[in-house]
Amino acid sequence: MKRLIATVSVLFIFGVLASGCRDACRLAGDGALVLLDAEVFAEPGGWVVDQQGMDVRGTAWLLAHGAGVPVPDASTVVSLPGMGRWYVWVLTRNWTAPWLDKEGPGAFRLAVDGVDLPSVCGTIGGEWHWQYAGSFEAAAPDVTLTLKDLTGFDGRCDAVCLSRSRRPALPADKEGLHRLRLAVNPGYDEPAVSGNYDFVVVGGGISGICAAVAAARQGLKVAIVNNRPVLGGNNSAEVRVHLGGRIELDPYPNLGNLIKEFGHKKCKNADSGKKFEDWKKEDILREAGVDIYMPYHAYAVDMDSTSIRSILCRHISDGSVLSLSAPLFADCTGDGTIGYLAGADYREGREARSEHNESMAPEVADNEHLGASLLWNSRKTDGPTEFPEFNYGMEFTDESVVRATSSKWDWETGLDMDMITDVEEIRDYGLLAIYSNWSFLKNHATGADEFRDRSLNWVAYITGKRESRRLLGDHILTENDIVDAVPYPDGTCSTSWSIDLHYADSLNASQFQGRPFKSYAIHKYFDPYPIPYRCLYSRNVGNLFMAGRDISCTHVAMGSVRVMRTCGMMGEVVGLAAAVCRHHSSLPRSVYTDYFQELVPLMRQGAGRPGLPNDQDFCIHGCFPPATP
Repeated sequence: MKRLIATVSVLFIFGVLASGCRDACRLAGDGALVLLDAEVFAEPGGWVVDQQGMDVRGTAWLLAHGAGVPVPDASTVVSLPGMGRWYVWVLTRNWTAPWLDKEGPGAFRLAVDGVDLPSVCGTIGGEWHWQYAGSFEAAAPDVTLTLKDLTGFDGRCDAVCLSRSRRPALPADKEGLHRLRLAVNPGYDEPAVSGNYDFVVVGGGISGICAAVAAARQGLKVAIVNNRPVLGGNNSAEVRVHLGGRIELDPYPNLGNLIKEFGHKKCKNADSGKKFEDWKKEDILREAGVDIYMPYHAYAVDMDSTSIRSILCRHISDGSVLSLSAPLFADCTGDGTIGYLAGADYREGREARSEHNESMAPEVADNEHLGASLLWNSRKTDGPTEFPEFNYGMEFTDESVVRATSSKWDWETGLDMDMITDVEEIRDYGLLAIYSNWSFLKNHATGADEFRDRSLNWVAYITGKRESRRLLGDHILTENDIVDAVPYPDGTCSTSWSIDLHYADSLNASQFQGRPFKSYAIHKYFDPYPIPYRCLYSRNVGNLFMAGRDISCTHVAMGSVRVMRTCGMMGEVVGLAAAVCRHHSSLPRSVYTDYFQELVPLMRQGAGRPGLPNDQDFCIHGCFPPATP
């Protein structure tokens, strides 16, 4: 069904448009215009749908992510409103332009009915823009458009425009494109599907999965929204970050049993994708009766005073809209997306030391934070292999090259950038570092014989974020709460990972003009500490829970609570608290003020099946001080 929608979801402007479409008429000029979003191509081939910039761009786009090997063609059939000459434009950009003023590596062509248009696209223009691809003479109403990747180096196409006019006035910004889409398709923002639930969880990472399953096992009607086609977030095969933190901790040792049912047994960062066992994450949700909506990106909320009435989510491929309503929501997005859209109080960056008297905080507040990792691995081959020369603004030497066959956590970018508005550039700098480093190893490094018989095997294109927005609750967890074990009556699941803060590697920064791609960590250890329940709901959006790295805490405290087993236990608590709320027709704060003693036995029991062996006792190196000699 989605393929059928993709084939016919082309937007037309021709003749006299309905009232209210005059701006679109001016855009169309004196002829017809066909606008096709690239992500709706019926056959994506080897191109992948990249949704990470939807908050900035409005829609997803197609990405030719082949790690230096051209990906198979994407194609679709378009029905034109008339024959004759058509001029073709593609919405694209040169992704390496921020670092080097020359044609970039993301080259691709557009073909019409098997004939290549003359222009190579994707190699010029640092910003998203409409690049002219060429023209063709249509002899039949149906034509086949084909995106042909030329390099495998992450060329990108957001949309294709076919116009009767040689120079249509096409917008390239988010707002202008949205107006155009609405003008040519008035139903563009109308929900195709609506649903009413007891509890809606947004974000399909470990915290969201646990929140949804815990609530469903208490009898709630639950929906979960995930903006990727696989579940798990950073722990998915798309990102490949191992689970960290401990379970089976006092005061509620049964919290975390749920993770035993779907958490991977043992793997490391950037390991084989199958070891992350994403199918288990979907299976446990379906078994619990949770309605799964993916891949949908939540982009708007409808408010009733200070509470969320419903959310709108757009399918990252076919563009359809979903509306979900509920008396209770949980923001498990990591980015605090739903809270932000709802006007929740939040923080970004680092607080000043004086604000909470935190020893690990900087003297002056700033916008720095933990960065994002783009992981990769390589494979041994039967003989020597080649990799293209890749030199687009990052100059390596024998001293600066990283002699590695796979990445670790310390391949980290964007520590001083905005993880939401700058996410494309942060990801792209990670790609630039991976490709440039590997190219130097393969083509120029001395004493690099061990890399001669190796090839890049897998490179992520989804960023593994550590920190962005933190939504504020009735309590803000601080370094001193954790280290001094400050007792609060509403303690829930325990955080066990060290306060693990990352900073730019100074040597790496000096080697690459102040733009590092490596980091180092400082750890502060403590005994396991129960996270107050008041950190798990918004202080000013009445019906919003949160679980994961976007809970109410300082930057320093977030360095401990952010690891995924801890995040999963937070989600479990939130799902159980949602059941208490439903029982009393109340809001999250009332669980603390009036009904916390009803949450306590639920946490003692936990949402997981009892009696399962603890197969999650690995990847806990951050939980204890290193042994002293």
